[in-house]
Amino acid sequence: MSSALTIHHLRRSISERVVWLCEELDIPYNLKSYDREPPTLAAPEEYRKIHWAGTAPIIEDGGMVLAETSAVFEYILTKYANGRLSLPSTHPQYGDYLFWLHRANGTTQPGLVALMFGRLSGNSKEGLGTRVTQKCVDENVEAMDARLAKFPYLAGDEFTAADCMSVFSVTALRLFNPYSPEPYPDIVKYLERMSHCEAYKRALGKGDPGLEPVISTHAPENTVW
Repeated sequence: MSSALTIHHLRRSISERVVWLCEELDIPYNLKSYDREPPTLAAPEEYRKIHWAGTAPIIEDGGMVLAETSAVFEYILTKYANGRLSLPSTHPQYGDYLFWLHRANGTTQPGLVALMFGRLSGNSKEGLGTRVTQKCVDENVEAMDARLAKFPYLAGDEFTAADCMSVFSVTALRLFNPYSPEPYPDIVKYLERMSHCEAYKRALGKGDPGLEPVISTHAPENTVW
């Protein structure tokens, strides 16, 4: 598939969101995938040279190179979506759409990553910092579960980019920071529905072939750390 838009995808990373977004929008793109380097699992040098940030995702479009997931989402939605997968400012659930679109990267995921690095560094689960972070994560996941108990999607009644943005935090991120969503039944039901989404399956098949959607209520056994 030929396109000016190129997605630089680091396998088993948040850049799966961008592949999924483009699949949902059915827009043409070139996909370049990269494996993590052992033993650190960092992005390879060739990936980190594409943009000075060196983080996933990165896209190129013409002469433009852009990093940061939220920026990449905004760019693709503005340039290519023609109003699809977002809600207009006049929509009664517009505020909910914006909140959940930015909540994953703004609050939920940083907390989960902090817990992951705390575990890797051997910090005690009883330490003040860990307890505060865990409380924040728990509150966010509980809020997500409560939201999905009321609505089929995070923005409300419609599937939007907020769903594409948020699923990673409760699926593939668990490969790095194992935890079970079992206490959150509406998240579990939501993930089951998302796992059957054809665009999501195509995105995983292209970007992370062989990786099954991490939707089990049990902590993943094939963690990458």
